[in-house]
Amino acid sequence: MTEQFRRNFIPLIVATGLFMENLDATVLATSLPAIAKDLHSNPIHLKLAVTTYLLALAVFIPASGWMADRFGAKNVFRAAMAVFSLGSIACGLSTDLGSLVAARVLQGMGGAMMAPVGRLIVLRTIPKADMINAIAWLTVPALVGPVLGPPLGGFITTYFNWRWIFWINIPVALLGIVLVTRLIPDTRESGPSTFDTRGFFLVGPGLSLFLTGVTMMGLGLLDRDTVLLITFSGAALLGLYVWHALNAPAPIIDLRLLAIPTYRAAVVGGFLFRTGLGAGPFLLPLLFQTGFGMTAFQSGLMTFATGIGAMFMKTQAAAILRRYGFRRVLITVAVISSLFSALPSLFVASTPPLLIVALFLAGGLARSLQFTSVNTLAYADVPPERLSRATSFAAVCQELSGSVGVTIAAMGLQYMQYLRGGSVIDAAHFPPVFVLIGLVSASSIFFFARLSGSAGASLLPTEALKVAEPAKEVARVSQGHIG
Repeated sequence: MTEQFRRNFIPLIVATGLFMENLDATVLATSLPAIAKDLHSNPIHLKLAVTTYLLALAVFIPASGWMADRFGAKNVFRAAMAVFSLGSIACGLSTDLGSLVAARVLQGMGGAMMAPVGRLIVLRTIPKADMINAIAWLTVPALVGPVLGPPLGGFITTYFNWRWIFWINIPVALLGIVLVTRLIPDTRESGPSTFDTRGFFLVGPGLSLFLTGVTMMGLGLLDRDTVLLITFSGAALLGLYVWHALNAPAPIIDLRLLAIPTYRAAVVGGFLFRTGLGAGPFLLPLLFQTGFGMTAFQSGLMTFATGIGAMFMKTQAAAILRRYGFRRVLITVAVISSLFSALPSLFVASTPPLLIVALFLAGGLARSLQFTSVNTLAYADVPPERLSRATSFAAVCQELSGSVGVTIAAMGLQYMQYLRGGSVIDAAHFPPVFVLIGLVSASSIFFFARLSGSAGASLLPTEALKVAEPAKEVARVSQGHIG
């Protein structure tokens, strides 16, 4: 295997799994109103199909790093693609909300292994000096999902049947499994640690119960006391896990990684940034279809520009980071992206479609640069022997951010319904919710601002840090206050 192949094609092959996940998420978001109608369910209740998938990810991702070390990243990644495909078939065959939610859990079990294990394969096979380009290559095919997803999902839902949106994953999975089998090297730790069984049964159920309780709030599917019991039970298990993780020699989610400044900023700041952005795919189709009366196909055509902007930025991200450094890019782009997240609050039914598409295109450019920056910086200073746990921890936070974002958006809509009265969602309910998610994303700036000017130096040429020198000393002092 040549060095050029390793640098370019391994990230592209791994990205077939990310392509499926991103395509599936954006297709489903566009088709939610039609699925809700067919299954005789409230569109807001159907958020369970989104959040239960994310909950399944949160439960099973913690085990992904240990499994990759024990059974080999190649084997785990290939098996994950197969499980995800089976879940996709089950989603297409579902007949009610319950069966759809169950099938999404199966999908989540496969998806829980794909993203972190795929990223681990890249981190272990690509030199640090080439990591920015490798992460960009890794995410380019995955971003085809947001480009194809909205118009494809809208077209299938409008002119065929929404069930087909899940079955388009199957040929992609088959291709990915063949390529992984033939071309990906097997990477694993020579002596994996003992599996943290106690930690797994604390953090998995804890996350699941807590987020299920939060998700159920306001839906009326369970009584208030039951919802509160579920929520506080989850919170108690998570509290016990924190104590366990700080005392166990090899916890399944290693909280001690947060002592690394670059990892802490990327994971915590990235969580807040993604939480706001994660609400967009849920809110926008509802705004366009329920609020403005568009078809699913028309709605998809409005939002696909975000993915195009994201794909273009992947070709420029490395050069921008080398010129300005991580800290300056993360702060600036967080401000810009948060503004674009809040902009739909100004949309009305008469807003020119071309203007909306242009705004989504620009917003896609900004958020793509931010994702590349965060995903790369997270591993800048992580020792090689802790990479598997670092990818698991980061993946849990990344997927949880989507669940939290959807929950915040749904609760915001419910609160607006309560304030305005009535049971029908209309366009007037959405503006305050878009402002709220923009503010959530903007809160990530506080964590990015505490980075040193030389953050991520191992990933950048020395000359790229010159622009950050004036802020280096101030940032270094700041680091002393946060340990």
